Amino acid sequence: MIISPVPDLALPLAALLPEDAGPYIALMFTGFAVGILGHLTRARWLVAAGVILIFLGAFLFPLAVNLTTEDRPPPIETLP
Repeated sequence: MIISPVPDLALPLAALLPEDAGPYIALMFTGFAVGILGHLTRARWLVAAGVILIFLGAFLFPLAVNLTTEDRPPPIETLP
């Protein structure tokens, strides 16, 4: 089945993503620049590429990093 190898492949690839926010912010700004250029030249494919870059930098890549890291906050201690 095609779906079963996807999680086995996605976890090692997500480990390659950086954990700091700098590359994701740069990817978002690049997406905004590409989208603006697409609007100025009236090229729909550039606008779509800009939207995809913004989505990847703002949501998908940080979510993948957050789901694959093992650093969990300590549990909240209950008062007696």
